[in-house]
Amino acid sequence: MTDPAATTLRNAYDNQLRARVPDPLPAGVTVERDGPLVRVLGLDHGGFLGYRDLGGLTGAALDALIARQVEFFRARGESVEWKLHGHDEPADLPERLRAAGFVPEERETVVIGPVAPLAAALPVVPEGVRLREVTARADLDRIAAMEEAVWNADRSHLASGLEREIAADPQSITVVVAEAGDEVVSAGWVRYVAGTGFATLWGGSTLAPWRRRGVYRALVTYRARLAAQRGLTLLQVDASDDSRPILQRLGLVPVTTTTPYVYTP
Repeated sequence: MTDPAATTLRNAYDNQLRARVPDPLPAGVTVERDGPLVRVLGLDHGGFLGYRDLGGLTGAALDALIARQVEFFRARGESVEWKLHGHDEPADLPERLRAAGFVPEERETVVIGPVAPLAAALPVVPEGVRLREVTARADLDRIAAMEEAVWNADRSHLASGLEREIAADPQSITVVVAEAGDEVVSAGWVRYVAGTGFATLWGGSTLAPWRRRGVYRALVTYRARLAAQRGLTLLQVDASDDSRPILQRLGLVPVTTTTPYVYTP
């Protein structure tokens, strides 16, 4: 990554967002530390492992750290995601995770950009679509059903996870649906990361008939305006290959990649 702007943004991401723990935590969620790792338990879809960096661990010491996580989650009978970044050291970390039984899922690109230019635009939705902020469980269930239709996979954990997050700290997140009549056609949420300049964007899945019509872009613009109202200056997204080109056209810059490595007992 030679672009100095991208390097500066990546450093901000590493220092401000990685290994961050929400405060207050949603009900039932606990956090433990194992050396450089932050281990999050009590999520609706298994455990989560994050870190700022691995503190220079290599070789046998790194293998031992990985093995402890496998043993811990095997004992719980629970899957766990190790969130690996493209610039993580050491370079052989992916091989070591695979050797321990972790399986890589789809890689995404971490993109970051300034809030202000996006927040200066008005969200433009197609005819018949409206954007609405939601908190009710019934609406969160509708979002999960839309995501299940898009991905053909169980997303029921999404509704309960968002519900607990909203209950723990309603000021830290806004969930927005795009609706055509009474159908949820897309949805996204924005997290306002306390003590940082960042808002982070999540979701954005869109039903097939509504793609390439500006719905996702409108959701991004709408959430950028919410971030600007709170004085936040940077937007970060873990972007799929579908959304990355849209986000780059909107001024966000690729700074690294992220791949979930998942261990399932």
